[in-house]
Amino acid sequence: MLNKNGVPSLEEIKSRFPSEEFLNKPKAITECYENIPCNPCSTSCPFDAIYIGEDINTPPVVDFEKCTGCGVCVYNCPGLAIFTVQKKEDCLVFKIPYELVPYPEKGEIVNAINRNGDIIGECEIEKVSITNRQDRTALLQVKVAQELLYEFITVRRKL
Repeated sequence: MLNKNGVPSLEEIKSRFPSEEFLNKPKAITECYENIPCNPCSTSCPFDAIYIGEDINTPPVVDFEKCTGCGVCVYNCPGLAIFTVQKKEDCLVFKIPYELVPYPEKGEIVNAINRNGDIIGECEIEKVSITNRQDRTALLQVKVAQELLYEFITVRRKL
């Protein structure tokens, strides 16, 4: 699917996720499907949880045993291709990169968006983090319905 329409298939998406028992704590998910020369995720990870290898063109692999879901890799990825996810009792909590201004606000209800750009529901902004270290890439902490685990990718503010 990715090579036909630019959107990964469900199988490709699931291949990037750990088994669900890992998701009781935040974990980084890399959505790098192509061989491109890139490594900021691995060089910025303070826990050495992301591995590229000798060939910088190799897509990154996350060691879910080491990953703490801190989010450093999320705002260091120039392709905005990394997010974190944690499964809570009643929802999912995603940390996603966001570069559109104005940034959403804590408590704001926004549209949940899939990889095709379609609205798939609503979600709530729990936190907005932006520091000088993040170089204008905000981290949005978003509360999302559990059934959207493999569909949700970003948010769209309501007009």
